[in-house]
Amino acid sequence: MMLDISLIGYGKMGRMLQELASSHGCRVHSIVDPLQEGCLKEIDESQLAAVCIDFSHPAAVLDNLRKLAAAKRDIVVGTTGWNDHLDEVRALAKDNGIGILWGANFSIGMNIFNRVTQYAAALCDKFPQYDIYGFELHHNQKADSPSGTAIQLAQTILGQSSRKAKAVYDKLDRRIEPDELHFASVRAGSIPGTHTVGFDSLSDTVELIHRVRSRACFAQGALEAAKWIAGRKGLYSFNQMMEERLC
Repeated sequence: MMLDISLIGYGKMGRMLQELASSHGCRVHSIVDPLQEGCLKEIDESQLAAVCIDFSHPAAVLDNLRKLAAAKRDIVVGTTGWNDHLDEVRALAKDNGIGILWGANFSIGMNIFNRVTQYAAALCDKFPQYDIYGFELHHNQKADSPSGTAIQLAQTILGQSSRKAKAVYDKLDRRIEPDELHFASVRAGSIPGTHTVGFDSLSDTVELIHRVRSRACFAQGALEAAKWIAGRKGLYSFNQMMEERLC
């Protein structure tokens, strides 16, 4: 049975979702994007499917979520840059009796990469000669920096490290403190997304790299998330969905 979905935002990710929807058991019922011709200009409850996928813009996502929650629609949130409002989004899910699934990165490969990073950080924590770092590269049209995925990876590392207490994402004009994890960002060209985590000592370096070749990996994960969240209640992360799928 096909799941009807509505797309909120019709940029590169919205187009990829529409292209791949049918092969993942979904059917696009409506598209909302005020900047694109042929799309609905605003969220209209009467035109929404039961599950909505938001890949819009950090400046618009919270208002979108409030409107979709008021319309009692289950939501997949692919837009990043709103993590400071997680408590509000959790309340939206609870108060409206809907399911909301969010993710910093909907790539299944990145979810595996995050698990590998967690294991590697725990191993290297046993050897004080290894210092940890990270950096990420994205295209020059990305609206947020650092990426939501970089923040997630940094939190994963901090959760396993006894030597790192906080992450630093900004340019440093000073010597880094021993308890700081530096996770840098670069924006250039058309890079879909590359994340690197490294463990460096005087004698060698271990590097883990996840490199996106196509936005299709994000769209595939988001479509799987739409099928998973349909009919559920509460706030979930993409990681929680993957935990259930892998167990």
